[in-house]
Amino acid sequence: MTMNFRIDQTGASGLSIDRPRALECRFRNSAGSRAYDLFVPSGPGDGPRPLVVMLHGSSQSARDFAIGTNMDRLAEEQGFLVAYPDQPRSANITKSWNWFRDADQQRERGEPSILAGLTREIMGRFVVDPARVYIAGFSSGGAAAAVMAMTYPDLYAAVGIHSGLACGSAGSMLLALPTMYRGALLPQRQATNPVPTIVFHGDRDTTVAPINGDQAVAQARPDSDLIVTTVEGRSSGGTAFTRTFLTEPAGTWTSEQWILHGAGHAWAGGHPAGSHTDPAGPDASREMLRFFMANPRR
Repeated sequence: MTMNFRIDQTGASGLSIDRPRALECRFRNSAGSRAYDLFVPSGPGDGPRPLVVMLHGSSQSARDFAIGTNMDRLAEEQGFLVAYPDQPRSANITKSWNWFRDADQQRERGEPSILAGLTREIMGRFVVDPARVYIAGFSSGGAAAAVMAMTYPDLYAAVGIHSGLACGSAGSMLLALPTMYRGALLPQRQATNPVPTIVFHGDRDTTVAPINGDQAVAQARPDSDLIVTTVEGRSSGGTAFTRTFLTEPAGTWTSEQWILHGAGHAWAGGHPAGSHTDPAGPDASREMLRFFMANPRR
């Protein structure tokens, strides 16, 4: 396993943006290697820092995703590390994470082993709070984040899934597109050690059908009675949303589901300089971070 650092002051292709705190890194193990950007906030910090791993969607890159989600700015503001793994075209021609392949849905195999390995490597090289390590993603990255929450609940304290799918929704490339359009065609796997989960999905998403967001929430919920609370709201940019909270009475597990009315396949509240973003909001990045920081590992 190796990690190579250098200061990166180049932005995503076609974008002009300075990211002086972004380090360009690479992780290798027996399953392969992945480049990733690592944002390190300035200043010494106040004790061990949280770490958030962000997984881009199809046709995106680590830099593009960092710009579109505004996570670097929030990381600087709140003092946490952010890792942005980059899926190469050699692994998937569309740069999609291979969430639909059985071999890439298993602990210590394939892409999950790479993502968990680079997470652990960062934790070993920086002063990271192991109780505050999180993972989130968009589209195929959201589906991959769901896989990581299912296979590594001992590593990630909570997960954020934006416009993604539940772990195990498909077991082959043949089933990937039908699942995206209609929801899981296979029996749903249930999390044995569910982690707190926050899900965002537009109800006009024609790339990944909204039912997939419902299934991601259902997969993560524990087998116990839950307190359900629903509120309606509207972002400052005019997007109406329905927000549902599921909470165990003992407070040991919780989830939030945001249904974004009229929204398509885009990161809510993202920066327009990044791809697949909807600046009208709500601010999914800030809301995910709020949820994460309220749910350290207990």
